[in-house]
Amino acid sequence: MTGEAGTYLYVVARDSGAPSPDGLTGVAGTPVRAVARAGLVAYVSTVPLSQFGEEPLQRSMEDLDWLDETARAHHHVVEAVASAVPAVPVRLVTVYSGDEQVAGLLEDRHDAFRQALERITGRQEWGVKVYADPAEQAEPAAAQDRAGAATGPGAAYLRKRQAGLRSREEAWRRASVRAEQVHERLASVAVAGRRHRAQDPQLSGRKEWMVLNGAYLVDEERHAEFVRAVDELRREGGELELTGPWAPYSFATLDEAGEP
Repeated sequence: MTGEAGTYLYVVARDSGAPSPDGLTGVAGTPVRAVARAGLVAYVSTVPLSQFGEEPLQRSMEDLDWLDETARAHHHVVEAVASAVPAVPVRLVTVYSGDEQVAGLLEDRHDAFRQALERITGRQEWGVKVYADPAEQAEPAAAQDRAGAATGPGAAYLRKRQAGLRSREEAWRRASVRAEQVHERLASVAVAGRRHRAQDPQLSGRKEWMVLNGAYLVDEERHAEFVRAVDELRREGGELELTGPWAPYSFATLDEAGEP
């Protein structure tokens, strides 16, 4: 496999008005190029299959440092293009046999890519995370158990444990209801909204529950309205974290455009 190369695909845009890739660096320090076909342009790099072939990738994807570095380089290219024109991001480490296969993709999936580009034109993605502190959500211990003193230490322990479990379940229920209210409010301002899986505390760096990890596609002229809605929801209670605007990763992907 040494010496063999593949074509790494980052993002697809309309050919008209697309920025030049000159000087743009992608994964593994490779220069970014453009492949044009059927009124579309794909931003790509030539990568060694000794690193990006199927078997090497299976090993590399388990290396968190490699994965982080590759993801940063990938997103750097996507952001550079998406900051200039509407663009459809492609999944991380999408590698084809060569430029001609990428050109064939643009031709075969032309209509799907066009639809995806139309969907995101004039719009950007915002992220909103909602956190809930279990300690604040839980009811006081005195309110959990009003049935009187336990008849023994074993019974007292069981009653305390059961009360704690009930309190935690109720706290999660209330937090989930609040998250749904936030999502519905923000989705009413956005063109589209999606709920992603909540991040593990090791990734979020928070001890609080993440009860909402939402993404929202918002018309550019409604950005201020969306931010005001987030501020209003903050005043109603709960901790909301707003990020963006971003390239619309959640709403314009190769999968949505029809992966070959």
